[in-house]
Amino acid sequence: MADALKDRYGPEVPRRIGALLRAVQPRFPLHAFLGDALDGYEALELMPRARHIAQALQRHLPQDYPEALELLLESLGPRTGAAPEGGLGSFLYLPHTLFVAQFGLGHFEESMRAQHELTQRFTAEFSLRPFLVRHRDATLARLALWAEDPSVHVRRLVSEGTRPRLPWAPRLPGFQRDPAPVLALLERLKDDPERYVQRSVANNLNDIGKDNPEALRTTARRWLRGAAAGTGRRWIVGHALRSAIKRGDRAAMALLGYGAHAAVQIRAIRIEPARPRLGTAVTVSFELVNDTRRTQAVLADLRVHFVKAAGHAAPKVFKLKTMQLAPGVPAQVRKRISLANLSTRRHYPGSHVVEAQLNGEVRALGSFTLVAR
Repeated sequence: MADALKDRYGPEVPRRIGALLRAVQPRFPLHAFLGDALDGYEALELMPRARHIAQALQRHLPQDYPEALELLLESLGPRTGAAPEGGLGSFLYLPHTLFVAQFGLGHFEESMRAQHELTQRFTAEFSLRPFLVRHRDATLARLALWAEDPSVHVRRLVSEGTRPRLPWAPRLPGFQRDPAPVLALLERLKDDPERYVQRSVANNLNDIGKDNPEALRTTARRWLRGAAAGTGRRWIVGHALRSAIKRGDRAAMALLGYGAHAAVQIRAIRIEPARPRLGTAVTVSFELVNDTRRTQAVLADLRVHFVKAAGHAAPKVFKLKTMQLAPGVPAQVRKRISLANLSTRRHYPGSHVVEAQLNGEVRALGSFTLVAR
């Protein structure tokens, strides 16, 4: 994803930022700024490009931070309206948030006001984190107020900015050790009506569960009490438990009704081809048959033990399906797995063990042997 965004984050970005600044401040040294911002720009990745622009802004804006920040805010476009369906909004303002993060820590009030404005155009989740480290209590207090903000973007920031393991950002080890301050904020957001906020809350809880699984289970259990089916809170809990379920956490599965032993037979197992080549795909299919006289709730996942560069294997879990399995009625399960090298996963020749994970219990399915081209 970073490469695709980098490709769209070309020289037109600093040019547009400079033009917006010149429009509100005719004395802004546009040509000097662009010469500085574009020097070495092409060799940089996405986040370094944005940081490079932020540093150029600092060199060419007034050296008084509040004065420089005021010009930046005056140059902003209109606020975003509804929550975006498939992204974070305009990356044009990423350098503005990094400007605040790098140069604004000594000016708390001005910087928090700026982040309130910026997050309604892009997201201030990256710039917020240094303030949680340097001004922890004051920032948490401000976020508690923002949890009631009319803007969906500001409410989302309360959750997204405090994620202990936020992608593309340094972790927050203090909250990894003790997530209580973050959980107190999420309590204020658990019934937010917007899916944009709900998804962020679920992702934050999912992060918390990787370091504090019991805190995740306790929170999920409490939130489910009295939450009607189909409500946002139930969706949050289900999404928040996804990593715990992939790990085979039986207690987490039980919260969603899948904690009992799955009394089912596995039949008609097929792993095709048996010797796939690197860059192709393998398809795993099987049937599940309920052995009992009552309908069973079954959560089925697939575990593939991918061979690593050093020769050992490690499992990766793929979500399959959840089902209410009626007695005697076979359920078909099928998953096609790409064996092309990805930025997140590389493949190596060798024998790959394949297993089904049914309500957290692992059942052997067989194996395939990946061969080189």
